[in-house]
Amino acid sequence: METTRDTDDAGEPLPDDTPADRATAPDAPPKTGWRRWVMDTRPLRHRPFRRLWTSTTVTAVGSQLTAVAVPKQIYDITGSSAWVGYASFAGLLPLVVFALWGGVVADRMDRRTLMLVTNAGIAVTSLLFWAQSFAGLDSVLLLIVLLAAQQGFFGMNSPARNASIARLVPADELPAAGALQSTVAQTGMIVGPLLAGALIPVLGLPVLYLADAIALCVALWAVWRLPAMPPLKDLKYLKNSGGGRSRAGWRDVVDGFRYITAHRVLLLSFLADIIAMVFGMPRALFPQLASHTYAPWGEGFALGLLFAAIPLGAVAGGLLSGTFSRARRHGLMVIVAVVAWGVAISGVGLSSSLWWAAVFLAVAGVADMVSMVFRGAILQSAATDDMRGRMQGVFTVVVAGGPRIADLLHGTAGSLIGPRAAVAAGGLLVAVAMLGLAVAVPDFRRYTA
Repeated sequence: METTRDTDDAGEPLPDDTPADRATAPDAPPKTGWRRWVMDTRPLRHRPFRRLWTSTTVTAVGSQLTAVAVPKQIYDITGSSAWVGYASFAGLLPLVVFALWGGVVADRMDRRTLMLVTNAGIAVTSLLFWAQSFAGLDSVLLLIVLLAAQQGFFGMNSPARNASIARLVPADELPAAGALQSTVAQTGMIVGPLLAGALIPVLGLPVLYLADAIALCVALWAVWRLPAMPPLKDLKYLKNSGGGRSRAGWRDVVDGFRYITAHRVLLLSFLADIIAMVFGMPRALFPQLASHTYAPWGEGFALGLLFAAIPLGAVAGGLLSGTFSRARRHGLMVIVAVVAWGVAISGVGLSSSLWWAAVFLAVAGVADMVSMVFRGAILQSAATDDMRGRMQGVFTVVVAGGPRIADLLHGTAGSLIGPRAAVAAGGLLVAVAMLGLAVAVPDFRRYTA
């Protein structure tokens, strides 16, 4: 049977690795009853996306093992939380730099190749983490260097990985694909630390690093099985570059930011996340809330519950994403989700009960999942393929940088007006700012995929 060949926005035929070019099974009948509420798994029908999702799944827990092991080892060596903070900050700069540059590279070369190279780099750093821990080197400087290198590889990997999704699933399945990816990532944030806490006393830190390295090797195999994903507009690149410039440079990064400012829907999707995270992510105040406000429940228990509640809510939202992933008004869904996040965070600040605070944080986690799904879908659908890598690079920087700025702002505000007041005020500010943005830019709330 002859299939219809789709074209890109320039009228050029899509490459053979796109779902639109392959003969696919007929659409499944609409879900009825309770099945309408559960996660939409249609993207998993496409084998290439299934492989990409598998690579994310196997590394979701492993990466969290390393995320726990590195600060634990640094604290064991130094006995100082300050050194843990220094190491985290040292990893931020290469993440930002290489995420921006990696976005350009992802637009200039085969994204599968870039994922293979960067996944291999992350795996090598994990093996080096294991080697130094197994050898008992106890060098903080070495740990910081390895952490910076790993964050640099991750910064380059993330734009290519996320920008590839639109090449592997049809446009109407992008929200569902985003929900699948985000749900396994959030699950890893819950399972990974719990598993690390159970394994460290029994098997020690080296095993955590080794487990992450093994998971990365499995992910590398899954990426190897992906189809090639070269740029769709090689000729346009050559034309725009004067006929021969093919190297990715920082001028291309600037072009990416110009592209964002010229497309208000993309700009607003980034601003929505910045508003939500900078003003409404109160994690820096969790230790103070646990030791003072919620001390009657036990400081350790309270702290663990506060940190776990948001990812638990996000996972619940992902598992029930069938309730929202088929919505077409993506801009409106982002606005509603960010406002809901702000209201829920304000509820945390107003709660004197740990259990109510946990409930509000879980609701915020659901709202965050909805926001992530539709912001990701907007980036995939509103940006052309030759810009998706750069958009995902900026997205990585925003996601990584926003909570770190929030730590500074909330920590300062908490010391001035108290933790509960700071949390409540931050959540209220999120809701007001997002509603103001929605009124000021009606194009965003009207954006439909």
